[in-house]
Amino acid sequence: LVKRLISKGDRVNVLTRDKAGARETLGQFSQLGFYSKGEWKDGIEGTKAVINLAGEPISTRWSEGVKQEIFDSRVNTTRYLSDLIRAAENKPEVFVSGSAIGFYGTSLGATFTEDSPCGSDFLAGVCREWEAAAHAASESGEGEGPRVVCLRTGLVLSKEGGVLEKMIPLFQLFIGSPLGAGDQWMSWIHRDDLVSLIVESVENKGISGPINGTAPNPVVMNEFCKALAECLGRPMFMPAVPDLPLQVLLGEGAILVLEGQKVVPEKAKDVGFKFKYETLGPALTHATRF
Repeated sequence: LVKRLISKGDRVNVLTRDKAGARETLGQFSQLGFYSKGEWKDGIEGTKAVINLAGEPISTRWSEGVKQEIFDSRVNTTRYLSDLIRAAENKPEVFVSGSAIGFYGTSLGATFTEDSPCGSDFLAGVCREWEAAAHAASESGEGEGPRVVCLRTGLVLSKEGGVLEKMIPLFQLFIGSPLGAGDQWMSWIHRDDLVSLIVESVENKGISGPINGTAPNPVVMNEFCKALAECLGRPMFMPAVPDLPLQVLLGEGAILVLEGQKVVPEKAKDVGFKFKYETLGPALTHATRF
């Protein structure tokens, strides 16, 4: 995302808790400014857009402490940013804040759009509070508040993190297989399309509120694993991993792999957004090779 914005000629202010780590990760572009947490107000003042994608990883066993970190890193960080935006003299035009398709809860049969109601599980509750914290940026401040966009992101396809970083090594070792029943939905998006959707959300004044960051063609777990095995040139002969070991290993966090949701990007299609990767095969081919 940072590289895309810089290539467009934008200056990017990086709001971080770790300046040194951020510089090491992002490099020394002349268009980058780094602001530690105590300096975030200066980094926000007078900017065109604030993009907030902060959040602790969720693909681990959920102890009560981990659940609190999942909540705090998303909701409290977003509340803090909203407070700073409301207090700014020169407010940003738009606040794009992360959310997730976990907002909808899980289902084998339902199809979710941006108009679907919030679910009732832990992640749905986190997403509900996360989005409420973002919308607070446009409330009761001095002057007109920014347009707020909440990006409900699905499974992001990239070798450098997320689901593929964990699955590719297993399939390369001929031990990859579906998890659970295999009929749970996987609503995915290629990283390049997600970056483009974020940029579109900044630039298109017709986008506000929730928008699903998923490709138009979700698949079930069995289809995803078959496509990944084919893409990597590996057979898929291992039996599916049953529910119980995953529940023992991950506890409540097993919901991430054993249950899913079929989410479609209704709003992105309505505003004319063009996906580069609409179907899984080409998306996996690119994501596993580049």
